[in-house]
Amino acid sequence: MMIIDLEFSTLLICLVPFLFIFFINLFHSKSTKIPKSYPIIGSYFSILANKHRRIQWSSDIIQTTTNLTFTLIRPFGNRQIFTANPSNVQYMLKTHFHIYQKGHMFKSTMADFLGDGIFNVDGEIWKYQRQVASHEFNTKSLRKFIETVVDAELNERLIPLLAVAASEKKVVDLQDILQRFAFDNICKIAFGYDPAYLSPSLPQEKFAVAFEEAVKLSSERFNAIFPFLWKIKRHFDFGSEKRFRIAVDEVRQFAKQLVREKQSELNQKSSLDSVDLLSRFLSVGHRDDDFVTDVVISFILAGRDTTSAALTWFFWLISEHPVVESSILNEIKLKSHTPVYEEVKEMIYTHASLCESMRFYPPVPIDSKTATEDNVLPDGTFVKKGTRVSYHPYAMGRAEELWGSDWNKFKPERWLDKDEVTGNWNFVTKDMYTYPVFQAGPRICLGKEMAFLQMKRVVAGVLRRFKVVPVTEKGVEPVFISYLTAKMKGGFHVTIEERDHE
Repeated sequence: MMIIDLEFSTLLICLVPFLFIFFINLFHSKSTKIPKSYPIIGSYFSILANKHRRIQWSSDIIQTTTNLTFTLIRPFGNRQIFTANPSNVQYMLKTHFHIYQKGHMFKSTMADFLGDGIFNVDGEIWKYQRQVASHEFNTKSLRKFIETVVDAELNERLIPLLAVAASEKKVVDLQDILQRFAFDNICKIAFGYDPAYLSPSLPQEKFAVAFEEAVKLSSERFNAIFPFLWKIKRHFDFGSEKRFRIAVDEVRQFAKQLVREKQSELNQKSSLDSVDLLSRFLSVGHRDDDFVTDVVISFILAGRDTTSAALTWFFWLISEHPVVESSILNEIKLKSHTPVYEEVKEMIYTHASLCESMRFYPPVPIDSKTATEDNVLPDGTFVKKGTRVSYHPYAMGRAEELWGSDWNKFKPERWLDKDEVTGNWNFVTKDMYTYPVFQAGPRICLGKEMAFLQMKRVVAGVLRRFKVVPVTEKGVEPVFISYLTAKMKGGFHVTIEERDHE
């Protein structure tokens, strides 16, 4: 017993310096200064203290720097550079695109889930998928198909569900509803498959639940302070890694089954009349199950949470800004007798409001690349080969240097210019490297137009008939969290009110 007590006392004495550092860092955990680094452990305690607000924390630090860039020292000397400097972003995403790649760390972390899908590869594999996808996204038939899918989901599921909520005066989680709406849409567009996730009973559809679990756990992998820990858990198949394996298996097996069924369906047809992305990839000769599954899973990931995240924060912001909501309503009324595609195209003020909302709450708040060689960024920051460099749309949207002293005001007008002759608004496009919400350069989002079409149709369809009223106290900002995409912590609980129609 005495030996055990002695060993415990010795261990406690050894831990005292680290415990002292830990409590000092906890005391200063809200500091926005670049965190102090220590031998071996780097800025571990600061990272740990801010683990659940890492996006806000890193953004706050960026705002205190002179060049909107800082370097975080992780344990064992690993470095991660964070930047909100548009010159650096353009350098990474365009002019030196060949140097800043997804890299081994990202690919190995996401490989189980995304395989060789477009969002997890570099080089020729990426280039080929990009070319095929780019061609398909630019076809009129796909655009028309997307429009039809979105309108059907809106009019047959979303609007009736909100009407019931309004008549019964019940509280609903609008974030969950919008995620279900987006999931149904993207599955129809990607697979030609309808999971009916937005059915009135709000079912726990297996594929959707497994996909959600896979996204959450892969995000935990990606943001792990000590990556070797999840690798050990994966090797021994326990804990979160066991849950991750089960979720990924569920997703991939279901996706492969859909691929095989679609192949069989196409083999029995003399001509292509299906316009979903899976049919299009199969029809041009891509018959490898794994390859096609990887491609389609990547597109579901891209379309599933991004639009729903953007809309969730948009509806909260306009509830806080009734003047903006009123202007959007006026625009909707003016376009109410316009054909669907023209209506969406002409909703200039709504478009500006969505852009302004995503400035504050980008669906992908941070994105990373890995340097494939030693390099120096335009602001003078040295980048060693293998270093992860993260550009930070969330911080960029809050930078006074980029948006002026009124950066903290929700102001759609900053995206608009009024024609002095007609009095109409014209949309003013911002530099994509100052506003990289849809990425920029060669990897710029192919689904940008599809996303705006979907979002504006939802905004017009919902606001034309309903008022969305948050049940939280007015002026209290919901907590922003991020997995691979942005979320509102705890959901977005609202009541739905029918508008009085003139």
